Parts: sequence; C-alpha cells; structure tokens
Amino acid sequence: MRAAHISLDIPTQVFDDTYTYVIPDSMDNIEVGCAVLVPFNHRPCVGFVLEIGDVLDLIDAPSTDGASFQPTLEMIDADDDVARRIAGYKMVSRVLSHAFFNEHGAACALFLSHRYIAPLSSCVRLFTPPGAVPRVAKQAGHWQVIDPPVGEIDDRWVCLGSAAATFTPRKNAVKQIAILRALTQGPLRITDLHAEYGAVTSTIHALEKRNVVCIEHRRRMRGDLSNTASPDSESHIQQSTFVPTPKPVLTQGQSHALDAIQSARSHKDGHVVLVDGVTGSGKTEVYLQAIEDVLHEGQGAIVLVPEISLTPQTVARFRGRFGDTVAVMHSRMSPGERFDQWDVIRSGQARVVVGARSALFTPVNNLGLIVIDEEHETTYKQDSAPRYVARDVAAWIAQRVGATLVLGSATPSIETLYNVNHVDGWTQTVLPERANGRPLPPIDVVDMAREFGGGSRSMFSKTLQSALEKALRDGHKAVLLLNQRGFASFLLCRDCGYVPECPECAISLTYHERGNQLVCHHCGYRIAAPARCPHCGSPYLKRFGAGTQRVEAELRSLISSFELDVPVIRMDADTTSKKGAHQKLLESFAAADAAVLLGTQMIAKGLDFDDVVLVGVINADTQLRLPDFRSGERTFDLIDQVAGRAGRANLPGRVIVQTYSADEVPIRAAASYNRKAFLDDELAKRKVLHYPPFVRLADILVWGKGESIVADEANSLYHEIIACVSASDSSDADEWMVYPSSPCTITRLRGAYRYHIAVKAPRDIDIASVIGSVFRNRKAKQEISVALDIDPVSML
Repeated sequence: MRAAHISLDIPTQVFDDTYTYVIPDSMDNIEVGCAVLVPFNHRPCVGFVLEIGDVLDLIDAPSTDGASFQPTLEMIDADDDVARRIAGYKMVSRVLSHAFFNEHGAACALFLSHRYIAPLSSCVRLFTPPGAVPRVAKQAGHWQVIDPPVGEIDDRWVCLGSAAATFTPRKNAVKQIAILRALTQGPLRITDLHAEYGAVTSTIHALEKRNVVCIEHRRRMRGDLSNTASPDSESHIQQSTFVPTPKPVLTQGQSHALDAIQSARSHKDGHVVLVDGVTGSGKTEVYLQAIEDVLHEGQGAIVLVPEISLTPQTVARFRGRFGDTVAVMHSRMSPGERFDQWDVIRSGQARVVVGARSALFTPVNNLGLIVIDEEHETTYKQDSAPRYVARDVAAWIAQRVGATLVLGSATPSIETLYNVNHVDGWTQTVLPERANGRPLPPIDVVDMAREFGGGSRSMFSKTLQSALEKALRDGHKAVLLLNQRGFASFLLCRDCGYVPECPECAISLTYHERGNQLVCHHCGYRIAAPARCPHCGSPYLKRFGAGTQRVEAELRSLISSFELDVPVIRMDADTTSKKGAHQKLLESFAAADAAVLLGTQMIAKGLDFDDVVLVGVINADTQLRLPDFRSGERTFDLIDQVAGRAGRANLPGRVIVQTYSADEVPIRAAASYNRKAFLDDELAKRKVLHYPPFVRLADILVWGKGESIVADEANSLYHEIIACVSASDSSDADEWMVYPSSPCTITRLRGAYRYHIAVKAPRDIDIASVIGSVFRNRKAKQEISVALDIDPVSML
C-alpha cells in the first residue's frame, strides 16, 4: 500500500507542512505534482502531491499527520500490522489533474519554503499554470469541486467528407449549398460559419451523418504568440520548413565565453558561468549558440530576462534561431495565453523558454541550461511570498538537475562578482569589446550646479541641447533617460510651504499634467490639482522636480525652437500600462527617420537601434540620493547600461550625463567605464557597515492601521529574534547584528504604518534555520501583518 505527502492549497503558515494521506489501491493515476482532493478538518480540500512512497516509509518520515483514518475490514484481514499503523490517516479522495511538476519541482518548492520562510502552498503554486488549478467552494450548502477557469481551447473545424463529391443538396437547402460552397476553399471553423450564415449547427450535423462533412477538434493557442501550437496544427507543419537565421562568426571574446560554458556543462553539476561583457559585446549570440548545443543533446533551456526587456527584439532573435520550439512567459500575458505556453512546454514541444523570473518554474523537460540576462536587475527579486532571488534559486536548480547556469551582464551585481572569487564552481569570462569592433561611446558629465550658477534653470544643459540639435538635424535618433514619471515631483506653496500629501501614504503627491491631477504612485490615490493652496489660500503654487510629462513638454518646446518636426516618444509606466503598448512605442521609434525616445529605467537596457547616436541622462542623482545601501551600485549600473544604447553600429555615439553630484564616485567611475574604481570605494563602505556581500541580510516588515500596536509588535519580534539567535548553537551567534525596530523610510503606505527590523548574519549562515521558528510559530493577528524578506534588494 502507498501513501503520499501532500501540501494543502491553503496559503498560510498555519498549515505550512506536508500532510500524509493513504492512497487507495485502485488509484493508479496519481503521481507527484498532481492536484488531488483530500479530506481535511471535516471538509474537502485541494492539495498537491509532493512525494509518493510505501505507506510505512512515509508515515515514519517527518510530516504532519492527516486527520483520523479508520482502516477497513479488508485491510485488517490482509495485514493487521499495517492496518494498525495507518490508523489515524485518511485517504486521498480523487485525482483532479495531471502532474503540474515532477520530483525536482516538489523539492524546489520545499527549498523555497525553507530558505525564504514562506508558506509551502505559495511555493508550490509557482509551479502551476495560472488559472488552471481546481478549487473547492461551498455551493447550496455543499462542498463542490470547481473546475479551473483556464484550460485548453478546442475549436471545431468543418471540412469536406468522403461523400461530398457525390452529394447534391436540394435546391431549397440554402444553408447546405452555402456551407458546401465555402468549404470548397478549405476547412472553416464552426464559429466562423455561424458568424457568416447564422445558426448552422443542425445543418452541419445533418451533413455529418451523410459523411458529406466531417468535424475536427483543433487546439487553438491564444494571443500574439499563437505560432507555438500543438503538434497536429498547421504551425507544426510549417516548423518542418523553418529556416533559422544565420549564425555570425564569433569574436575571440565570444568564442572564449562559449568555450567556458561548454566546459562548465561537461561537469553536469551546476557550474555557474558569469559572462561579463560590455554593452554590445554579443552576449545574446553566445547564449543562442550555447542553447543550440543544448538542444542538439536533447535537453532544454530557460532564458530569463528583466520583465521590461522582454521586447519583440529579444523574442524575435530566439524565434529566428529556434522557431516554434521557443515558448514565452511573462506577466503581461493573459492567464489563458500563459496556460497555452506552459502547456506546450510541459508537452515537450517547446524546449526553449524565454521569460521573466516566473519562467524559472516552467516544466522544461531535461533541463540543461539556465541563462539569466542582465542578472544585476532588481526585477529578479520577487516582492511577495516567497520573496526569492531568481539567481540564487536558479543556482540551486542547476545544481540539483546537473544543468549549467549562465549569468550575463555588462554590470554584474556585487554579490555575483564576490561569488566568482569565493565560491567553488563559479567562473567568469570577459567580453571587453563590442562585437562589431566599435568603441564604447564617450561619456560627458555635466555639472548642473556650475552650468546655471544659481540663475534660471532649464532641465536641459547647453551641452545636451547642442548635441540633441545636431543629432536630429543629421536625421538620427536620441534616447533621453529620466528616472521618474509624472509632470513634477511635487507641488509646494511658496507662501506657507505646504506640500500636498497622500492621506494614506507618508509621501508627497506627484503632479501629472494630463488631467491636471495629483497622484500617489504607491496606492493610486488621486485628486485634482488645486488652483490655490488648501492650507493658506495662496495662488503661488510651484512645481518642483521634473517628471517625464514635464520633460516631454519642455523637450517638444526645445525641438520646436530648432525649427524641426520630429516625433517625441515617451515610455514610462503611464504610457505602457496597456497590453502591447511597449511594442507599439518601440515600433514607432524604429520607423521614424529622426526621433527622441524619452523614458524611465525601462529604456536603459535591451534596446538595439543602429541609428541612436545620442544618449542623455537628465538627472543622474535620483537613485544616488535614496537612503538605501544599493543606491551607489544602481546609479553606476544605470549610467553604464543606458550609455550602451548609443553608437551600437557604424554611427559614432555620445553620452551626456547631467548631475548635481559630479564628484560622487559612482558617477565619475561610470563616466570613465572604471568598474574597479567604483568597486574599491563601494566594497570598502559595505565591509565597514556590514552589508552584502560580506553578510546575509534580512528585513522584517511589520505594518497595520494603528501605529502603537505596530510599534509594539515590531518591538516584541525584535526581542524574540534576539532570544532565538542567542539560543542557537551556531558558533557565529556573536557575529549576528539585530537592529531595534524603527519606522520605515516611507512610514505610512496605503493607510498602514510601517516598522521594520534589520538582521545581519554571517555570510554562510542559513538565516531561516536560526530565526525561522519565530515566524512559523507566530500566531497571526488580524490587525497586524508581518513579512520577512531574506536577501532583500532594498531596505526602503
């Protein structure tokens, strides 16, 4: 007799363990990864199978027991000892789905739950397709299994049958005549026939009985990525004639990088290769050729890209090389589109997955390679439970399945650079030059304080104005980066100093020209911008700061003064909120002869346009002034990355960085492409202040509606953590640093007060094993929420 360890699909740490259930002998379709129906707490519940084994082995293994189970008479007659030992265990009621994941996925879910102290059910859910899991709900007083809202779409197609050539419809059979005439041109969907001829169901069934027509069921793929389809579709037929794009001759640096990846793959033990290449050095081509080798060996590959870099350019390169064997997964797809892509991955038809961080958990068969492009990006950190770091989880997966992990970046994260020098199995390969041999564009730093000397201040320096006019007159393109959105950062009354703030969040409201509104970018609160100060009635309200809308308005005015008519394309969270907007804006920019692309961080990477000759950073200080230990690193990375958008082909490029902090090390080092100067300064600071990569970091966030109860709870947690660390048997306990609770930088957000506790542990310590019990045993309180973020990317 068999039993299963099952994770209940209840996202809370109250039931945060596996439960053991006995599998009926007749249930031969159960396997690891299935959704199953089980009894729990006097009601049916959906769960996921994480392990299957002999009943005696599993009930002796550590696990939370299921509710009481009474053995049947047949069991007692067959084996009295087994019946006695399984008493107290209930049975699995039924299997609800095929397997969503395998043993590796189950092990990864358990790893995530432990490492990030997250509910096991939330970790398991990462491996299931969105909207495709059944649930249990009470209807008409009874518990019912509700089918998932998302699944396959089978279209019914009509085509001519074996008797069509000899069949002659009656003269008054108007619909039969029309349908048969239409079908002579080829098969048609029944829905299309309905749209054209009205109700045709009875007519088609009558013809089907006579074998005049036949009905076929064909899988339909949703969305713009529908060219990845099921094996019996027309797309599959076209795949056989697919001609991949030609492979360019690799540079010496690319060849060395590819050799390093192949060498790492030969170990089959989770080796990590950092491809450290300047922008334009051809890292993507290295990935493509490495993946080609993987596919030839019958394995699959996952390629992670930052969410916003998931542009048609990126997908097109992979589809151009590998055709319909490429699947795409990212959050801007609908649940149905993501399910279809997930399903072709599970079937094995798609063996290359390109997507954002969630693509890491797709069911790729025989995984051989994981690539994380722009690995330094903060978007690889999940901001809700489980708060995982994609790089670290990918390294764990690669080691477990014997795959190779490739990390690529022009500005690798400090943690990755540290690992390369201190962790076995991590290697680095450098691409110091662009693939086309062109030099990196020079970077000019403009000190805005000296530029205007206290006089009238424009957001465009004379240097940038002159360079912009020349680029546009020559018929070329420019990219301007501003690291915020809105028209101005805030409004201020010049008489009384009043600044409008969000009533729910402890931050000022951002002014938006469109609609003349004040908007909170955290909770979405918005009001009409006042004509007079609500506090003192003064009409003298001044706009401070520069949002993208304001820069766009001044930019258009500036271009008009050049007597030029060129498009200005703005890309920020406002203009790209609709599905497909990102692609349309980039296509507009590409189609223009001369144009300016103005945007936020989303334009700093992943863009490859041959005719961009100028890149301007409007204000490089935005990230630098944030009270966060990564602010310097982010500033250096941003300048280096956006500079790489200029001069990528035969046209020379130029970069102009405007700043009020021209002497700061991150800006000076980025302007000279001097990573060593930046790292020497930054690492010295982090070592003294005990920040990663020299320590492990955790941030405990406590929030709620009442400030006093939040402060009390945070203080209580602080003392519990101190006691837990002191009681641990770790020899490094005296090296832990637990800081007393304090208000967050943004003290109130969406109406909730926020406190946090910072914890710094020795680098090689498993934080969860020491303080995890504080959170797993904590009794939930309705008025207070607590979140633990291990390895946070920000302390704001």
